[in-house]
Amino acid sequence: MSRCDADCLESAPNGLPWRTVSRIPRLLSRIAMCATALLATNLAHAQTGDVAGEGGLLSRYGEVLLLRDYNTRVVVTGVSLLGAACGVVGTFTLLRKRALLADALSHAMLPGIGIAFLLMAAAGGTGKWLPGLLAGAAISGVVSVLVILGIVRTTRIREDAALGIVLSVFFGLGTAVLGVVQRSGAGSAAGLNTFIYGKTAAMLWSDAVLIGVTAVIVTAACVALFRDLELLCFDAGYARTLGRPTALLDVLLMGLVVTVTVVGLQAVGLILVIALLVIPAAAARFWSERLPVIMAAAAAIGAASGFVGAAVSAVHPRLPAGALIVLVGGGMFVVSLLFGPARGVLRAAVRRWGLSRRVARQHLLRAIHELQEQGHIERPAARGGHDAGGAPLAALRRLRSWGAGQPGRALRAAQRDGLVEVMRRECGPLVRLTPSGRSAAERIVRNHRLWELYLISHADIAPSHVDRDADMVEHVLGPAMIAELEARLVAEGAAPVAVSGALPASPHPLDDTGAPR
Repeated sequence: MSRCDADCLESAPNGLPWRTVSRIPRLLSRIAMCATALLATNLAHAQTGDVAGEGGLLSRYGEVLLLRDYNTRVVVTGVSLLGAACGVVGTFTLLRKRALLADALSHAMLPGIGIAFLLMAAAGGTGKWLPGLLAGAAISGVVSVLVILGIVRTTRIREDAALGIVLSVFFGLGTAVLGVVQRSGAGSAAGLNTFIYGKTAAMLWSDAVLIGVTAVIVTAACVALFRDLELLCFDAGYARTLGRPTALLDVLLMGLVVTVTVVGLQAVGLILVIALLVIPAAAARFWSERLPVIMAAAAAIGAASGFVGAAVSAVHPRLPAGALIVLVGGGMFVVSLLFGPARGVLRAAVRRWGLSRRVARQHLLRAIHELQEQGHIERPAARGGHDAGGAPLAALRRLRSWGAGQPGRALRAAQRDGLVEVMRRECGPLVRLTPSGRSAAERIVRNHRLWELYLISHADIAPSHVDRDADMVEHVLGPAMIAELEARLVAEGAAPVAVSGALPASPHPLDDTGAPR
């Protein structure tokens, strides 16, 4: 790897620019659509024995994507808006390390639904009035949030334990209440099961409008409170020192989670709504390091999951839409995990590979320079004193404690980049720095010795042990940090004033192989 390649690798942006955000949903939608459509086709054919031609299936997908059917328009619009709202809110809960709060809330809403059913039935109604059931779920969710925050703030119980306690107790209470509903003469609890598993296909236009209004309100609240929520998520202690009402902000954030969870009951149910709050935000973290971009990406991924899942379910009615939405979101998460430009697995592997190559090359160049600095070089007899000679490869291996096969890859890369020359002699290979290699080696040695001086003067590390400690840090020091480090050491008298073309002396003596004694 050349120096230019290494610098490009180091200077690559961690996040995506704003203009790239618009490409994220299109890329993820196409990938997830193809994978999910193939899975859905195989499942549908296996269950129904449908042998319709490829043209008919593509025609049905075309009708769904163009939203020609009224029910399809309602469902796709509703779940897409729900996914976008959940992605925005889920970003803050994920960064606040409260991703499982949605799980606790979804389970904690079950007793509210059952109690609301009993109260409405006792008042003479059917007990299945949707606004009343949603109000009961919201009240139960708010109570669970207050209980969790109260346990965390007034006891020594950690937040994860508080979440587990509230989740299990409230869900157990909800199951008991549903049992009471089934055994009472007030009505049947069969319809209440839709709040557990969802009934996306039965969504009405009024439900889609409610979800749309809620999505707009939630998104507007997150944008209005963006700075405060950002401080709360990244450093709550610093936010308190600035006078921010962190307790109130926590309650408001939990209120937003309760809101999107309640409106998501009709779409994917209590159990799967957690996926819309966690998966899009978790997938967006692989695409950028900037919070605004992460929010936009999470909203796009959530909306794309809802759109694709609902569309495939419309083509294959036997496949539940709620489950497909979650599966599509899971597929997008896998794609983001592998190919995300900020934190993706492949990106991280490339960075580690480039860093390891750069470190190995820097160790090689510094070792050659230190050997030549100590005069430990050999000159070929055939060329007398006219050949600059080189460092024996065996001495390099002893200096760096390299094995027999090292530094083969680093040496070949340095040769390709024109930094070193290898001379084959009877006494063994000799490695010599080229002019460009000598310039790079001097820069590396200078950075290494400046850092050694800093560790000796500020970290109280013994000179005999500082060499290996400096090796662990010197490779990530940038030019600005090196200049600041040198200026500070010169001002403190720990390093000599820099002279053009001169290097600081090693703070520890070197033996005849260039190694510290």
